Amino acid sequence: MSGLLSTINPGLVLILAGVIAGLTPIQRVRQGLALVAPVLALVMLLAAPRETDLATMSLMDFDMVLYRVDSLSFIFALAFLIAAFINAVYALHNDNQLEDSMAMSYMGAAVAACFCGDFISLFVFWELTAVTSVFLIFLSGTRAAYKAGMRYLGLHVLSGVMLLFGAMQLYFDTGDISVRQLELGNPGVLLIFLALGIKAGFPFLHTWLADAYPKATVTGTVVLSAFTTKLAIYALARIFPGEQSLIWIGAIMTVYPVFFAVIENDLRKVLSFSLNNQLGFMVCAIGVGTPLALNGAAAHAFCHIMYKSLLFMSMGAVLYRTGTTKATELGGLYRTMPWTTLFCLIGAASISAFPLFSGFVSKSLTMSAVAGGGFLIPWLMLLFASAGVLEHSGIKIPYFAFFGHDSGKRPREAPFNMLLAMGAAAFICVGVGLPAIMPGFGFDWLYSILPFADDPYTARYEPYTADHILTQMQLLVLAIFAFAVLQRIGAYPPEKRGIILDTDILWRKIGYGLARWSGTVWTKVGPAMTGVVGGLTGRAFNRLEAAFSPRGTMARGGLNNSMAIWTAVLLGLSLLVAFFIR
Repeated sequence: MSGLLSTINPGLVLILAGVIAGLTPIQRVRQGLALVAPVLALVMLLAAPRETDLATMSLMDFDMVLYRVDSLSFIFALAFLIAAFINAVYALHNDNQLEDSMAMSYMGAAVAACFCGDFISLFVFWELTAVTSVFLIFLSGTRAAYKAGMRYLGLHVLSGVMLLFGAMQLYFDTGDISVRQLELGNPGVLLIFLALGIKAGFPFLHTWLADAYPKATVTGTVVLSAFTTKLAIYALARIFPGEQSLIWIGAIMTVYPVFFAVIENDLRKVLSFSLNNQLGFMVCAIGVGTPLALNGAAAHAFCHIMYKSLLFMSMGAVLYRTGTTKATELGGLYRTMPWTTLFCLIGAASISAFPLFSGFVSKSLTMSAVAGGGFLIPWLMLLFASAGVLEHSGIKIPYFAFFGHDSGKRPREAPFNMLLAMGAAAFICVGVGLPAIMPGFGFDWLYSILPFADDPYTARYEPYTADHILTQMQLLVLAIFAFAVLQRIGAYPPEKRGIILDTDILWRKIGYGLARWSGTVWTKVGPAMTGVVGGLTGRAFNRLEAAFSPRGTMARGGLNNSMAIWTAVLLGLSLLVAFFIR
């Protein structure tokens, strides 16, 4: 590929398709755009030369790099474009012009951000992902979705503002606006770190994820699950590799959501907590910062996009056919939705890291890197979290949706386009996880496109060793056994209707209560304070006017001449002092 096309960021193709879709009421045209745009962008990506600036621009003395491909941006953009195509197939039954437009623009912004070489252009696409993705929540049409969408938008716009302010502070300190590896210490760098942390779901900054994602539209949740958080993972891997605070942040992220997912009734919200848990593995690997660990973060991100999309697609199909994803209202759906059940089980096996599935070959890189780095406590936390993943995503999701008690619901199987999309994602989950049975297939293919594929340790890394398989199977079998025993004796937390409180209670309830109380107090005290301050300032102004106005005391009689003389004397003294102290 040469000429103009070689200088166009592939993400702009999807953004342009989204704009055209927003102007096109014809569903068939929008469907064609949604299918063709990711394929064209993928062809452009595969043909792009690596490690060179393909599109640059100067703006107000800022040197901007709009398109640059390297091994790290390649694997994330590849996963995004594959997910964009699968999402387009999944949404073919949908006839919503605004949703189609915003989804394509959102996916395009995430792809484009991967290729930005400066913080200014990164900020533009960073904010564009926030503005476009929020419509996927609003379009659900409920009051709860509107409120969650506003909270989501506020946090993500704040993330973008912090990113911009941090970048500007960094530029004033260093004169360099390029996206590069940074170290904490500079206030601007800290702002950038927190901006990425909001989108990555750091502890106490994560509540938007489980709050907003489950309230989005059927297809919107699937789209959301693949892009925003993984864009943050890409940015962390690019800017903060080896930042050791990320090891502990990531370890806490893996453990913390497990407890919420166990007791949550809404299965799409369970998957949202699980998403936060999986991000922790990637953040922890980035904190370790070795080539093996960064390969693990990239591999896990690629596989996570596929199997998490698959799980959200299966729950989306359930929601589409039954109108609910509440565990208390589901069960026995395998009778009439067998293909959806099968695909959900494949996604569950993948996220649980069963051998022969994608999660096994990606998560093993991270676990090996953390253990090899000597981080014993984080490794134990990740091990506990791995068992928790099996419990809430590997067992709870399929068990309560498709098996468990019989809800009496007998919905039709999911539409063919939904099944086709789930089948494509399931094929990738299985194909990437298999041993290398032929060139270009199995985990060897995934390992060959990793950022540090040439690293000697990664090049000879073999996930299918006896000790690794035995360790993982022991963990999985014991977790399944524990679930079965707890269910049998009635000790497993029962599924109940209700609201699970998270740390957002601090600002959604307590903070809101304080704000309302302050408003009430000001309503009563404000007028009195305003009157007192107004009276004091009015009297002060009257006195100043009486003294210094043209009709005031200072302007009357012979005082005029003396004041002019003294003013001249003081001015002369000031000039002399200034002259001698130069």
